[in-house]
Amino acid sequence: MDMKGEVLKSRFKRVCVFCGSSTGKRKCYRDAAVELAQELVARKLDLVYGGGSTGLMGLVSQAVHHGGGNVLGIIPRTLMSKEISGETIGEVRAVADMHQRKAEMANHSDCFIALPGGYGTLEELLEVITWAQLGIHDKPVGLLNVDGYYNYLLTFIDKAVDDGFIKPSQRHIFVSAPNSKELVQKLEEYVPVHGVIAKASWEAEQLAFTATTTTLQTEITL
Repeated sequence: MDMKGEVLKSRFKRVCVFCGSSTGKRKCYRDAAVELAQELVARKLDLVYGGGSTGLMGLVSQAVHHGGGNVLGIIPRTLMSKEISGETIGEVRAVADMHQRKAEMANHSDCFIALPGGYGTLEELLEVITWAQLGIHDKPVGLLNVDGYYNYLLTFIDKAVDDGFIKPSQRHIFVSAPNSKELVQKLEEYVPVHGVIAKASWEAEQLAFTATTTTLQTEITL
């Protein structure tokens, strides 16, 4: 809700949040996680996340749950005992591995937001950005750049654009902002920089690859 207590309307239903299983050393990261959760609750948005009960993951899920929002956690079976150390929040689904986790999180979400985190958060963020680049999806991706946490990443991406490894138009596949309210608003206003042609082409290539693989397997068997 806004300052007047009115529910903010959104074009999304579920938001996937990538974030650390640690809270980090600075209070601003914990505050940002709670503020993001409050923004999701204000817009009646449900949460999809990595299923952990610790770190920023725990803070976001607990705040959304306590605010009345639905929470869906998706976690590989091998990490359940490690990442779920306390009371589970909302619905938790166990999947086979990390790849299935990312696919399930994406399938159940309308957009993506990355809070500060480590290797896992960065890997998840870059994968959904790459999927958008390939046209596999056209869902908005947002980077919550809390107190400049991702400044060096943004500088690297600009360098990759300058040196010809990323097309200038693809620099805008994702959006970033220093606070939750501004970031969510940018996601609401996001217009994809590519069409469905890339997605259709990708799916056609995947079908062709599958058909070729099946043919080779049949020939080897014979």
